[in-house]
Amino acid sequence: MFEADLGQGPANHVPLTPLSFLARSAATYPRKIAVIHGERRFTYAQFHARCRKLASALKRRGIKRGDTVAVMAPNVPALLEAHYGVPLCGGVLNALNYRLDARTIAVCLEHGEAKILIADREYSQTIAAALTLMKRKPIVIDIDDPLHVGGTLLGETDYEALLAEGSIDDTFPALTDEWQAICLLYTSGTTGDPKGVVYHHRGAYLNALGNALAFGLGPRSVYLWTLPMFHCNGWTYTWAVTAAGGTHVCLRKVDPALIFPAINQHRVTQMCGAPIVLTTLIHAPEAVKQRFSHTVEVMTGGAAPPSPVIVAMEKMGFRVVHAYGLTECYGPATICAWQDEWDGLDLPARAALMARQGVRYATLEDCTVADPHTLEPVPSDGTTLGEIVLRGNTVMKGYLKNPKATEAAFRGGWFHTGDLAVKHPDGYIEVKDRSKDIIISGGENISSLEVEEALYKHPQVMEAAVVARPDAKWGETPCAFVTLKPNAAAVSDTDIMDWCRDNLARFKVPRTVVFGPLPKTSTGKIQKFVLRERAKNLLQNREDA
Repeated sequence: MFEADLGQGPANHVPLTPLSFLARSAATYPRKIAVIHGERRFTYAQFHARCRKLASALKRRGIKRGDTVAVMAPNVPALLEAHYGVPLCGGVLNALNYRLDARTIAVCLEHGEAKILIADREYSQTIAAALTLMKRKPIVIDIDDPLHVGGTLLGETDYEALLAEGSIDDTFPALTDEWQAICLLYTSGTTGDPKGVVYHHRGAYLNALGNALAFGLGPRSVYLWTLPMFHCNGWTYTWAVTAAGGTHVCLRKVDPALIFPAINQHRVTQMCGAPIVLTTLIHAPEAVKQRFSHTVEVMTGGAAPPSPVIVAMEKMGFRVVHAYGLTECYGPATICAWQDEWDGLDLPARAALMARQGVRYATLEDCTVADPHTLEPVPSDGTTLGEIVLRGNTVMKGYLKNPKATEAAFRGGWFHTGDLAVKHPDGYIEVKDRSKDIIISGGENISSLEVEEALYKHPQVMEAAVVARPDAKWGETPCAFVTLKPNAAAVSDTDIMDWCRDNLARFKVPRTVVFGPLPKTSTGKIQKFVLRERAKNLLQNREDA
């Protein structure tokens, strides 16, 4: 009945795109400061105009629907503007990870078929080396940021001159398909060449709104860019802050000496980052730390924040919000939503609950923990392991030019994350490990995250990672890699094992402890595949502790 009587057309069915957020905020808050970068300030009207000029200039240089425009830059206005200007002219934005080596950058540029590369001069050496490895080279446009001194200008012009080529009065084709690609992101590539993850306009729109809702963004929000914009397009906060009419505070470098003053100067309300960012702030020199009179919300993800990290952040005036997600789902997909009854708990108890990955975003259709083969949900008993699987509009289109990997990721009608978790009686999920990181010792499953949690509680430990080490008797045993705090007291491997023995079941205690800095991916995640190789190559196992 309803389908026969009602119609669908341009009045009631408009494709969703995050580009609409900027147009609205520019119309609603034209004189409000939208972007801060050093001494530079752009109002929403100016921000909107610059994005339109970028789209116009790219259009005049031949960029059309489906063409890739790559940007390799820190968190500067040019990269933020590219999140609007590139898709406005129909292009696909490829925000490159500036921590990758030249060979990998060349692979990304060639695989994504970038027509134009906009690059900050800080990375000119890497870009120059990457270009020599490419058969088909993109047009290079330099970002000559006055806040950075050094580096070589490689391009035929710079970014501000490129904007001058465009006009705010140019027209652009209307989006007719919200499934159209908006961005291309490459995974870290820690175990081989990175895969290209393709986002669509609808997913970017919805996840941005999910962020605004989950993180409490509003017109008074001041968001500090401590999360790289290349990482899942800044977890879609590049669009979410604009949707809320908030202020973006750009930051070239994650440095406590810059972060603490920025919080005070701009009255920062929210920021994001991997747990390594939190650790960096916690262990910053006391001369650098500053107190502030307001609470700063910090969303963290990428790895579970150990409860001692949450405790330490709260003591400094931050409130930690824990989210979980992947590049393939636009960044955050779940959040550890706060419950009123947690208010009465002491800080360690609250921190333990907050370290869980929580419940699905309002904009994600479904998230469950299931048997990876049968896809039957596991019982909500807090102990039965299963794989986190997702379904909804905020899951990627697929992997570029890789149908086999796409099909494997989407088998059974779900996106398979590869993360092993349990579901608690209250419905909250808790990641226990990546499927490849579970340690099986003498037939017993050991969660590396559980052992790491115990290690982080040691008063002298700053960072810890636990991997499996081959063992002739047990098959595998836990091997701990530990970084001590600056100026830590002397700690031996025996001290660490004794600590774990007091806090863990005996079979979970690391048999080997290695001290030193931990290798990390370009997004700050600990490279466990490197540590597994190191563990394999260690000398004969220590005898049972």
